[in-house]
Amino acid sequence: MSRENLVGEDDLAEMVEQVWVSYLDPEGISPLVLNGDATQLSEVHSTVSITGTWHGHLVYASSRKAAEKAAAAFLAMEPEEVSQDDLSDVLGELANIVGGNVKAMLPAGCYLSLPTVVLAPDTASYYPAAERITGLYGVWDGEPVSISMWQSVKQEASA
Repeated sequence: MSRENLVGEDDLAEMVEQVWVSYLDPEGISPLVLNGDATQLSEVHSTVSITGTWHGHLVYASSRKAAEKAAAAFLAMEPEEVSQDDLSDVLGELANIVGGNVKAMLPAGCYLSLPTVVLAPDTASYYPAAERITGLYGVWDGEPVSISMWQSVKQEASA
């Protein structure tokens, strides 16, 4: 399968900006500042898979502190009130929202999975049959956040 970049970085940035303004920072007080620094490790991440005419994954990852802040903003509560279940639900929903927007830009016949949330370092999950095709890396109140797209690569049949 060729590496198809059907959703570009600018498209992804626009989708993430809409999510940020709608759910996480409606007053514009604390925007996500993109800096392109992919070296920061994330402590939590959520993924939705896309299958059908295109195969891949949308991954939302951040520090635990950024995830707690996102859950608090999303659920209109204080960060110290956020439970583990709240954190998991909101991370899954963020991946689902952005993933749904990405799916809308892909060829017809694509399906979105339910989100998978891993409250562990990003090294706990990996996609050995996929390659990163685009991504956004930034900071939100000094905490790392990333949203990336991974395209599945076709595996050659063994003889």
